[in-house]
Parts: sequence; structure tokens; C-alpha cells
Amino acid sequence: MNTISITEICCPNCGKPAERHTLLLEKLIRTQCPACDYLMILCAQTAKVVEAYAPGISASHG
Repeated sequence: MNTISITEICCPNCGKPAERHTLLLEKLIRTQCPACDYLMILCAQTAKVVEAYAPGISASHG
């Protein structure tokens, strides 16, 4: 069974309440917001982005 730690945070996209899930077996950190549909999944060991979805944020091409 996977151990999950859930922490309530402010969404980095919209500022509303969101959740950060730490998945110990998979070594992942998942941040999700039900208000704006923000999702960010990071590798807990390297902090590299595994998957991301942030409506309203666009990548700048400089």
C-alpha cells in the first residue's frame, strides 16, 4: 500500500485552496487544484517536472 501525505496549500495558479499529495512508493509529489484544474507532478528525488497542466499560463518565447 502506498503511503500518501496530503497537505493543503494555496494554488500557485489561482491562489485558491489546493492539495499537495506526496506519494512515497512512486516518489512523486502531485499538486492539484479543483478550482482552476491546475496539476503539477514532480519527481520527489530530483524535483523534475513529470507532468504539468496549468490553464491560463502560457510559455513565453523570448
